[in-house]
Amino acid sequence: MIREMAEKYKEYVIELRRELHMNPGLSWQEFEASKIIKRELDKMGIPYKECAGTGVVVDIKGKEEGKCVLLRADMDALPVSECTVVDYKSQKEGVMHACGHDGHVAQLLGAVKILNECRDEIKGTVRCVFQPAEEIGQGAQKMVEEGVLEGVDSAFAIHLWSDIPVGKVSVEAGPRMASADNFEIKIIGKGGHGSLPQQCVDPVVTGSAFIMNLQSISSRETNPNDSLVITVGKFQAGTTFNVIPGYAIIQGTTRCFNPELRKEIPNKIERILKGTVDIYRAEYEMKYMFYPAPVINDEKCSKIARGSVRKLLGEEGFYSLEKLTTAEDFSAFSTRVPGVLAFVGVKNPEKECMYPHHHAKFNMDEDGFVIGTSLYVQYALDFLNA
Repeated sequence: MIREMAEKYKEYVIELRRELHMNPGLSWQEFEASKIIKRELDKMGIPYKECAGTGVVVDIKGKEEGKCVLLRADMDALPVSECTVVDYKSQKEGVMHACGHDGHVAQLLGAVKILNECRDEIKGTVRCVFQPAEEIGQGAQKMVEEGVLEGVDSAFAIHLWSDIPVGKVSVEAGPRMASADNFEIKIIGKGGHGSLPQQCVDPVVTGSAFIMNLQSISSRETNPNDSLVITVGKFQAGTTFNVIPGYAIIQGTTRCFNPELRKEIPNKIERILKGTVDIYRAEYEMKYMFYPAPVINDEKCSKIARGSVRKLLGEEGFYSLEKLTTAEDFSAFSTRVPGVLAFVGVKNPEKECMYPHHHAKFNMDEDGFVIGTSLYVQYALDFLNA
């Protein structure tokens, strides 16, 4: 029944997605998306409340008391200039929905329609959350701080995924996406003339040695069964060819799935940093910022989600997706209550839907939206009745 209702609203969801795609907003600037969401809720006669700036929260209560399940869709776009040829191309220069969040919002609005019509089947409460600022890892935490998890027993989210064929879904238990923490280091040397290095303390040489030494954390200090990525994405120093600069700036990111390993990483980095700058007679300043934690799907909730997928698609609907070192701030919810992040396929090369997330030609097979819409609803009902 749920799948049939989602089919009924297929064009509604697609039209909404296209409107959202044409009107993207960067993190904390999702003003148009927020307006569209509120407009649609007003049409449905469903009350809502604002949360975390542009965020919107809807509670759909059944006739009977029971548990509360949270369904989440993120809203923000990326600073990418779109290079697709679709007629619903972004109307905002340099900003694009290149990660599927427009589809997430449209699907959840479709789910709200269905849930509102199925109130008699709801035993408890379904909380539908439209979340800002996922791309910078801040929105979910802000919503938690403003009370969105109060009374919630489980959280569920969908990520439309360009590596999964349309018609398939991944809902495996265990680690699904990595943590995403950042570091910034200033190596302080002593500047001078490039021809007289003996008078200087060279932060470029020091920083280069540190970056090379840093990789030993992954290769020689970490269990090979524990994935760990340490990437330096910025190394900036100097102004011209013949001047040894006074300092260098290094910025990077770390990714892992093991929460205990994650806690140890800052100390490991600083130990190598201190040893390296001591060798080269330099000094340092270091900042380490913890951002989204790993997304780890709860075993029991994943089992419920697998049952939901089976009802909608049968056994052939499952897809096995390896854990990803990309990150998702859905973990701000799923580290506090049992949660599941599902990956719904939108890949279809025949429709030019095969580019990776964050690519300027990213697009999705919209046939996958029916699955996403129905899966939001089916999981909510199945969890509340479990």
